[in-house]
Amino acid sequence: METRAGDPGAFARFDLSRVPSPAFVVDAAKVRANLSVLRGIGDASGARVLAALKAFSMWSLGPTVTDYLDGVCASGLYEAKLGREEYGGPNGDKEVATYCAGYKEADLPEIAGLSDHLIFNSPGQIARFRPLLDDLRAQSETFDIGLRINPMHSEGETPKYDPAAPCSRLGFPVTQLLPEHMEGVDGIHMHSLCEQDFPPLARTWAAVQPMLRPFFGQLKWINFGGGHHVTRADYQVADLIAFLKQVRAATGCEVMIEPGEAAALDAGILVGEILDLFDNGMPIGITDISATCHMPDVIEAPYRPAMLGEEDSGAATRLGGPSCLAGDVIGDYRLPGGARVGQRFAFLDQAHYSMVKTNTFNGVPLPSIWLWDSESDELKEIRRFGYEDFKMRLS
Repeated sequence: METRAGDPGAFARFDLSRVPSPAFVVDAAKVRANLSVLRGIGDASGARVLAALKAFSMWSLGPTVTDYLDGVCASGLYEAKLGREEYGGPNGDKEVATYCAGYKEADLPEIAGLSDHLIFNSPGQIARFRPLLDDLRAQSETFDIGLRINPMHSEGETPKYDPAAPCSRLGFPVTQLLPEHMEGVDGIHMHSLCEQDFPPLARTWAAVQPMLRPFFGQLKWINFGGGHHVTRADYQVADLIAFLKQVRAATGCEVMIEPGEAAALDAGILVGEILDLFDNGMPIGITDISATCHMPDVIEAPYRPAMLGEEDSGAATRLGGPSCLAGDVIGDYRLPGGARVGQRFAFLDQAHYSMVKTNTFNGVPLPSIWLWDSESDELKEIRRFGYEDFKMRLS
């Protein structure tokens, strides 16, 4: 999978020795710049813009996010709680929209109390939980009911990241949608993009619009989900704004987007250190960064993260983590000045997804988390993890 991010930005002048290794460092100024772009899209189009917590949930920046955006979207109970607690805004009026592929009945009352939009994966789930939902509303809980549809139009580069891939479990096939499925449904949610430009969204809407048109009169809102790489420098922002305005006018619906990665694009690095070097057909470097534990998408996607200051020529060193997994390999890199034991380095664009996916397989320590403001040069530690964080996940 090719990633189109990796701009060093202000990190080109950050001294990697200022933080321990391994460590995530997030630039608050870059986050604000990204959020400003998103706010501009919302203001110009009239669309509501929600931050996807699944991609970036550094809740110490919750007040910053709420200053710019209309709320957050969550993927279940825990994210909904985090959204309401840390992103609700000073007046508690910011939106929480929750979608989960499969809700547990025992969780629904609490999720409904936290959420403004409760979005289901299939009409069957809505029908099954209808008595509970009606009872919650009778108890004065207020929430809209949404249905996620699968547009049955694939634009994804990699099947495992494509919600519209054949036989996908995400969303009800729009080709099977009947009037009875839409009874009591307030809004439609669709999400089939991943790190993509505007044209894939336009093509997806063109494919799905004819099948949704019969329901425009009853729908209150349409949520276009995430995957919009709108804060990337070459994204067609003007086209997106015009599109969102056109959809609002044509459907009479409120329109939403849920960018996640875009909020933290190029806003963070992961700092590491070379622990050992040897040769096995090529230079091998063991680092305190683990693809398995700290950057799982490197293996799952897979993709090659960009390195800060990587040289264009010279001998490449294969970098991998300290875990016992043979496949814990990050990639082959030409380190600045050549690889040496004790050398610090950093991978770019690691604020989103990497931070939320970290794990402690093999007892590999979690990176600490630091917040840097490239405008003021203020640097502060947000969280340091230790043995107890590892132990308390076990029993």
